[in-house]
Amino acid sequence: MEVQGKIKVKGETKTFGNNGFQKRELVVTTEEQYPQHLMIEFVQDKTSLLDAFNVGDQVKVGINLRGREWQSPQGETKYFNSISGWRIEKLTANPHQGAPEVPPFDEYEPISNSKDEDHDDLPF
Repeated sequence: MEVQGKIKVKGETKTFGNNGFQKRELVVTTEEQYPQHLMIEFVQDKTSLLDAFNVGDQVKVGINLRGREWQSPQGETKYFNSISGWRIEKLTANPHQGAPEVPPFDEYEPISNSKDEDHDDLPF
């Protein structure tokens, strides 16, 4: 799955426990009629993917939805969801940005169809 939007928050990498588990959070705001602020987790070696991005960048993020079941000591069952990021790429605001500019049609010179000029350079 993919999510597109603007980076609202880019967290720092946090390390947990003795095993060195790493996690970094990113909040992306979608651009819909009712914008959503989605918190996406990047873990372990994926945390470094966020280094090249800044708050305000338009991005497309590859995500996986994760769900877990947890049972309390009292026997109550709860469910938790998370959004895990595994890829991120920057989107350009203008898809034609960087393309050469083409002059308007009326700025081109018309082709001369005069019979006085010999433009035939074919060998036969």
